[in-house]
Amino acid sequence: MASKIKKSDNEWRTQLSPEQYSVLRKKATEAPFSGEYDNVFDPGTYKCAACGAKLFASNTKFDAQCGWPSFYDAIDGSVEFHQDNSFGAQRTEVTCANCGGHLGHIFTGEKFDTPTDQRYCINSLSLQFTPKSDI
Repeated sequence: MASKIKKSDNEWRTQLSPEQYSVLRKKATEAPFSGEYDNVFDPGTYKCAACGAKLFASNTKFDAQCGWPSFYDAIDGSVEFHQDNSFGAQRTEVTCANCGGHLGHIFTGEKFDTPTDQRYCINSLSLQFTPKSDI
């Protein structure tokens, strides 16, 4: 992405709900099966709830039955990856390339029947869905 959004902690707190702030800025995780988009499979685009950057196309979303929205690919250049060794586990964190907001994690080799064999496990609170008719 051409530019990165920089805001103070107070600006993010003002813009986001307390739950969104916790996930997007403090790297929390919403409870499984609690998110708004876990079972949404309508055509459209998933954007970053913090900055509005396009992240995932609905045709890459699949039902992993894990409790969080799952995608097998992201829109080119929309996300960044970071090593995450928190909680005694080695994982790869996924963040918005535009604002740095925490989205979730990516897992590889789980043998889902997808073109990439990857699962972007994303918090609904990190996302905003735009139906295809509104694009």
